[in-house]
Amino acid sequence: MPSSEASRLEMSVRDYECDVQGIVNHAVYLNYMEHARHQHLLRLGVDFVEMARRGFNMVVTRIEADYLVPLHAGDPFAVVSRMERSSRLRFSFLQDILLSDGRTSLRAKVIGTVVDPRGRPVMPPEVDALIPEPSR
Repeated sequence: MPSSEASRLEMSVRDYECDVQGIVNHAVYLNYMEHARHQHLLRLGVDFVEMARRGFNMVVTRIEADYLVPLHAGDPFAVVSRMERSSRLRFSFLQDILLSDGRTSLRAKVIGTVVDPRGRPVMPPEVDALIPEPSR
């Protein structure tokens, strides 16, 4: 899969992810997106866990999220993820959570970087090669 292509991960809401209002708790959406990012990276050939074993950690530095339509227990949904470059040492994941009827439940931009064993931002070649320039 070319890095500029979006990946789609199908999931469904588990009942314990809902709060007393009967909707998915806002923090759970972050878990959905994180899992989808890891799967996206694996599809691109980047093993997040193996990088960490070598002392290079992909970290989130900022998340911007718009919660648009709530998810409920049992709802099927998909997380659509794609990457783009934010700067020389940063990348963004653009992620949408889509209901089965096509409505957008959440739209987010997750900004991250890679830090080396000393905690300094770096861009390892295997990650650098994957990240397209931002779409204009």
